[in-house]
Amino acid sequence: MLFSSPIFPLFFGVVYAIYRGVPHRAQNVLLLLASWFFYAWWDWRFLGLIVLSTSIDYVAALKLSRGGGNRWVWLSVVTNLTILAVFKYLGWLVDEASLFLMYWGLAESRTVLEIVLPVGLSFYTFQSMAYTIDVHRGEVKPTKNFIDFALFVSFFPQLVAGPIERVSKLMPQLQSPRKITREQTAEGAWLILWGYFKKVFVADNLAILVEEAFGGEASGIGVLIGMYAFTWQIYCDFSGYTDIARGIAKLLGIELSINFNLPFFAASPREIWRRWHISLSRWLRDYLYISLGGNRAGKVRQQVNLALTMLLGGLWHGANWTFIVWGAYHGLALAIQRQFKDKTLSGPAKALAIIATFHFTVLGFTIFRAESMGHFIELMGQLVRFTFRPDDVYALIQLAALIAIPLTAQIAMFLRGDDLGLLWKLPRPVQVVLVCVLFALLAVLGSTYGQTFIYFQF
Repeated sequence: MLFSSPIFPLFFGVVYAIYRGVPHRAQNVLLLLASWFFYAWWDWRFLGLIVLSTSIDYVAALKLSRGGGNRWVWLSVVTNLTILAVFKYLGWLVDEASLFLMYWGLAESRTVLEIVLPVGLSFYTFQSMAYTIDVHRGEVKPTKNFIDFALFVSFFPQLVAGPIERVSKLMPQLQSPRKITREQTAEGAWLILWGYFKKVFVADNLAILVEEAFGGEASGIGVLIGMYAFTWQIYCDFSGYTDIARGIAKLLGIELSINFNLPFFAASPREIWRRWHISLSRWLRDYLYISLGGNRAGKVRQQVNLALTMLLGGLWHGANWTFIVWGAYHGLALAIQRQFKDKTLSGPAKALAIIATFHFTVLGFTIFRAESMGHFIELMGQLVRFTFRPDDVYALIQLAALIAIPLTAQIAMFLRGDDLGLLWKLPRPVQVVLVCVLFALLAVLGSTYGQTFIYFQF
């Protein structure tokens, strides 16, 4: 089920009406059943994977708390990574192996193994596995209530595309009675509207420009426009989902983590990952980078650990060489930046650093979006020729019109010290006008193509 599908408002309306009328424990049962229904709506067969991962990590954490030994944390890690490996990477590995054998004349035909990738698999396995690791490290105590833990893993607003929540943040909110405040309701409604606007109006309409640039024989200027368009598309698509998820959770009295903090205003590669997909960045740091040794084994090992973490972070996004290269691209940049002392920039120097970092991000997302590395090289070939077509003017106007509102909002938030809550702090008359404008744009110009959220595939 998609947030942007016609059935979702009905689904949430029914759940919310019942939720407000029942006590805390019944609310958790309701949310768990609703979350499983939400996921099963896509394909009920894969609901068993969530139940399997949940059950193993629930038992493993209890065993660990009773001195069960390291075998229980290994059971959790191996089970979750095996699920990921089979459903996300096995088909790709078989395909790559068959191509390798064909190249050396050891096979006559290409072997294709098609495996359906369950939506949100990388998100909920990481969240569930992190819980067991935290218990193993002694950072949290395991819950004995299976319903609470199952809800922690399956909470439907963030189930399929994050943010990846920590047990220390989300579990206490699930275990305690929730009081929904007027402020939460107002902020939640704003986040939902803003998220739908970014997704349906901005991202889904930008998808048309992106397809024209990446899917055909675009001019050099057309490719450049497509690169900018995809950078904004993936941001508005993914952060739009997160805004909707956080808004829905607020209506339920639950606070989810901020996953995006004005990433296009980062002034360095390191700052990008403090502002983009924050929950994944922290997960990779705490459970992969530190486990590899972090910065405790000298500078050379630190650089290797950093590059390897980002390379695996790229692979987390999917089974394609483009994701691996994209991760390595960021890992190399982070490793290089580590060689220099951080400087506090201001004025024109900071503005230039932001512009340079944004274009570093744009190039990276071009690798990310390309169908293959060969496709990326073709795009760069088209770009450097820098040819022009009359249609490029229209495409540039479309791009500017679609990003005008989110860009203006982001500039205002940045100038106010990364004030992400600026929209619901505006004077009431301004809020009313803005709400009317957003609703009108959604109703008249919102995409009717029903584009799936990009990160559902991860």
